Amino acid sequence: MINRKLLIEKAFEAQKFCYTPYSNFNVGAALLCDDGEIYQGCNIENAAYTPTNCAERTAFFKAISEGKKDFTAIAVVGNKKGIQQGEGDFCAPCAVCRQVMAEFCDLKTFKVIIAKSTAEYLEYTLEELLPLAFTGKNLD
Repeated sequence: MINRKLLIEKAFEAQKFCYTPYSNFNVGAALLCDDGEIYQGCNIENAAYTPTNCAERTAFFKAISEGKKDFTAIAVVGNKKGIQQGEGDFCAPCAVCRQVMAEFCDLKTFKVIIAKSTAEYLEYTLEELLPLAFTGKNLD
């Protein structure tokens, strides 16, 4: 079972650690593993831009690097620095992050929660956010 409030709180907590000197756009993510463990991630920018890593991928790579491969949901929050929780707009994962999710998650059951606050959020399946996904099955 997904504790959406906790997952969203953990995403906001992760957002505090962003390194965004160029965009000033802070994103936090909290990834829920099937065993109940939560991995947090923030976006980390680089002056060369290409090496920048999104919050969602940071959370996934932390989890995967510690042996986790089964995931239930991810909560994502993001806005410009200075915008308070509950203000601004929803921040959906970019296409690269969606593709990483498709590599490790079930398209039909994995939940993507994008939130403005613990009370105001939207929830989608990965399949809704990435229809006709390209996965390893396409390479069989």
